[in-house]
Amino acid sequence: MSMASAFVPIWMLTAVGYAACRWGLLGEAAAAVLGRFVFHLAMPSALFLALSRMPLSGFAGRPLLAFAVSTAAVVGVGWVAASWLFGHTSGERPIWGMAAGYVNSANLGIPIATQVIGNVSFLAEVVLLQVLVVTPVILIALDRHSDPAGRVRVRRIASLPVRNPVILASLLGVACSATGLRLPSTASAPLTLLSGAAVPAALVALGASLHRTGPSRAEPAELAVITALKLVAQPVIAYAAGLALQLSAPQLLAVVVCAGLPTAQNTFIYSQEYGVGETVANRAVVVTTTLSLATLAAAAALLR
Repeated sequence: MSMASAFVPIWMLTAVGYAACRWGLLGEAAAAVLGRFVFHLAMPSALFLALSRMPLSGFAGRPLLAFAVSTAAVVGVGWVAASWLFGHTSGERPIWGMAAGYVNSANLGIPIATQVIGNVSFLAEVVLLQVLVVTPVILIALDRHSDPAGRVRVRRIASLPVRNPVILASLLGVACSATGLRLPSTASAPLTLLSGAAVPAALVALGASLHRTGPSRAEPAELAVITALKLVAQPVIAYAAGLALQLSAPQLLAVVVCAGLPTAQNTFIYSQEYGVGETVANRAVVVTTTLSLATLAAAAALLR
């Protein structure tokens, strides 16, 4: 599979969602219903199965640290820029940070890693970092915004894994991996069916939302900043961190390519679930996915 061909299904399914909404095939609530389906059922199933089968030992410490540095820096800058540059509310800031620094490590990352790096071992570590560290931070911030008083309450945060299916499924998956527990086929089969719907349903919902949401006056400037952070700043910071940590050439390539992946569609799903930043989120996914091919090709050419 060529690098460009890995992007084709994403573009096509997003276009299908847009066309279906434009032609009235799915109804006005299509994007919201599909988004809830992905957030509450399909995505938790996919995360549980992926993490339960993923070994937790043998992490590449320095490469993962370099990637983590790039993620923390870009998410943090995006979080602050949402407020300082564009005056966004506390609920929109985590979506902005996620749009800037949360990479599409699953459905797009796997074929890209296979094509450019030659294996997906480091990508698996990126998935764990994002799911177990970055996602809870984002969801706690969004959960705080959804609280009427906007307070951080220990009891509410402690109950978040029970109330949030994404975090609960991730923790259960890690627990199964750590203990070696394997579900019987009667339980894993329906989860496998649900997990297979996560990516296509999320992309169709993304396309439907593009038709539903109207333009924003600040959108071009916001998208330019997010795109620059995601496709330029994050891989450059990852490269600098990799050099500082004295990574080998193959390790440096893996870190920079993973950092150069576009914004994950989970950003849109979370924004829709919490009702904040939907316009910026859906357009950031589309724009960075469209333009990231150039970043990835440049990284591959320079570092191979």
